[in-house]
Amino acid sequence: MGRGESNGHTMGEMREVLNEIMAVWRSGGTAGVGTVVRTFDSAPRPPGASMVVTPDGRVFGSVSGGCVEGAVYEEASGAAAPGLFRYGVTDDDAMAVGLTCGGSLDVFVETISPASFADLDQVAADVENHRPVAIATVIEHTDAAWVGRRLVVRPTSASGTLGSARADQAVADDARGLLAAGATDVLHYGTDGERLGDGMTVFVSSFAPRARMIVFGAIDFASALARQGGLLGYRVTVCDARPIFATAARFPTADDVVVDWPHRYLRAMDDAGQIDERTVLCVLTHDPKFDLPLLETALRLPKVGYVGAMGSRRTHVERMTKLRKAGVSDAQLARLSSPIGLDLGARTPEETAVSIAAEIIARRWGGKGEPLRDLSGRIHHG
Repeated sequence: MGRGESNGHTMGEMREVLNEIMAVWRSGGTAGVGTVVRTFDSAPRPPGASMVVTPDGRVFGSVSGGCVEGAVYEEASGAAAPGLFRYGVTDDDAMAVGLTCGGSLDVFVETISPASFADLDQVAADVENHRPVAIATVIEHTDAAWVGRRLVVRPTSASGTLGSARADQAVADDARGLLAAGATDVLHYGTDGERLGDGMTVFVSSFAPRARMIVFGAIDFASALARQGGLLGYRVTVCDARPIFATAARFPTADDVVVDWPHRYLRAMDDAGQIDERTVLCVLTHDPKFDLPLLETALRLPKVGYVGAMGSRRTHVERMTKLRKAGVSDAQLARLSSPIGLDLGARTPEETAVSIAAEIIARRWGGKGEPLRDLSGRIHHG
């Protein structure tokens, strides 16, 4: 991936003002838009936060909670060309624009219209229908003609161009990685998209809910896997029917800890539209009365990214036999990763969590789980 600024896993905040932008766009007008792309220290708004100035001078959204809105308003109102502005670099500058919190931020100002962003309506439709989409925008380049160019990136396609096929390929690869994690970030490249180099800075804004990892079975391995899932950017839920084990105190890094029968909870989540092609299901319960109805439900779901189950080789054979008797087809059974994880020689819960995470990553991107030194061709898949 291109070198990032480590702004963290921040959702595309532009969704807050997307309706206002689209109203101007549909009318054939031009909106001035200022977007936070980098923050330092205690800046009040996260990367992706946006402010819109309509042709009649109305303002929607915020880039700083009120601190520098006036300065950004002036830039966005009269923007003739896209540009990057920093506020709050020094105390004097902070007072001059009202950024009194002590932090600083970079704001990219551009204009958006049907002429400058022809497929914005398609992006808006993706956001409205909860389909993952990312916008990669050149915010700095040694050639000013590149600044403001956009690439719209989806899990299996991309549209637009940043200026060259090489740059488009590199940025699309990296944007898909950020999109899978629901992350927004600033990436650096050489002037033609070289991964080692300088001269081009790209802001990638992701519009996607975080992918979900649901860990069934409140055991020590689940605690380690919850931590690993969080590192990968998943929204992690631990579910177990036993209230004495399924507690927030035992799983402090999980986003949710649920006490419910696993198969019942999974059905409820699917009915609520909370399960999609990115969802990861890890079954660690080691108990047939939980495992079998859960796996029968999971393997029949039309949308799910990964289903893995912990157990020995003997447990796996017995489990497959019982699932077949329950009517689960061979095609559905082929979706099951059991025993769960890659062969890393893992022993501890933490090592096992890495093994499981490695298999999930390989499944997501089509990796082989082999040492890169023994392979040739492109490193990045997809």
